[in-house]
Formats: sequence, structure tokens, C-alpha cells
Amino acid sequence: MGRAVVILAALLTAMSMHAAPVSAAGAGAATAPGAMTQTERQARLRAMTPEQRVQFGQRLAAWNALPLSEREERRARYQAWLQLEAGERGTLRALAAQVDAFPPERKQALRAQFDALDDVQRRGWRLGPVLGRDYPGLHPLLAYVSAPQRLPLLARLRSMDAQQRADLAVLAQRTPPQDRQALRSELLSVPPAQVTAWLRGKLDQ
Repeated sequence: MGRAVVILAALLTAMSMHAAPVSAAGAGAATAPGAMTQTERQARLRAMTPEQRVQFGQRLAAWNALPLSEREERRARYQAWLQLEAGERGTLRALAAQVDAFPPERKQALRAQFDALDDVQRRGWRLGPVLGRDYPGLHPLLAYVSAPQRLPLLARLRSMDAQQRADLAVLAQRTPPQDRQALRSELLSVPPAQVTAWLRGKLDQ
């Protein structure tokens, strides 16, 4: 995977913050679905100036005019952005600023490289620059993870080093689909200091 694709993938993840669903957070702002109660949204609307209400109405109309598939895609990207660690979001913002300064032809070339990736790789980059690189190998472990286990699993993967994730990818692909839930649970139960030994033991079986 070339650095150019890595940078663009990071940029697209960073842009997720600008693709958030429209809410009543205020003019020029957006929040995740469910981030505010109905009462809080109404209070925000009442607190807006007439100009802010007009701006909000325009943004809401533009959002509602998007195809359903585009709205769902933007929601998914924004939720992925919210799940990144603060340090990763800072890194992505910095990368986005770098790419924004590129000439148009270079941006187009980067986008073409990114579009040439398969769906699994593109979705993987939503997890940020660290897990995005390793996602193809970890896909068997992450593809059907339950909602309650997803965030703890992502946190554990981010805490692992590159070699540990590479070993885990080998283990995940060796593990039959019906046994992957047990593998996830076992991984989460292992103390961080023992992950390397645990991986070596599993791979040696």
C-alpha cells in the first residue's frame, strides 16, 4: 500500500466530520444521531437567531435532498469518525490539510487510487490510519462482530503493535467462521501484557 493511498484514505476519514447528519446543534454545526434528546434539539432551535434558523433550514433541505444511500453513507462515515481516538483525529486533520494543498491533478490521481481499492479495503480505512492498513487481514474478525463487542475490540486492536495485529490476522484467517466469536472473546479477556504470548501459543497449536 503506497503512502499516497494511505494519505488519501486518511483524508477521506477526516472528511467524515464534514459529512455529519444535520441536527439542531446550531448554524454551521452537526452532531451524531441520538447525541441530543428531542427537548435539547427544540431548545437549540429556539435559541437560534432568525439568520441561523434560515441557514439551518437550508442545510436541512440540502440534506433531505440527498439520495437515501448517500445519507446512510455519510452517517456511517461520521459514526466511524466519532469512534476514532482523539490523537488519530488530530493526525487525520493534519493529513487533510496537507492533501488540501495538493494540485488538483494530484488529488484526482490519489482519488483514483483509492477508488481502485475493493470495498473491504475502503470500508477498513474508516477505522483510521492505524487499523486501516491492517483491516484486510483483520476483516474476518471484524466483519460480524456484535455491537457490544465492537468498541472494546477496536480499542484492543489499537493498543496492539503492528506485529501483534499481523499475527492476529493469520490466526483470524485460520479460525473457522463459527469459532471467531470465541476467538474475539478470548482476545478481549487476555491481559495486554500477555497478548504476544497468547498469540504465539494459539499459532503454535
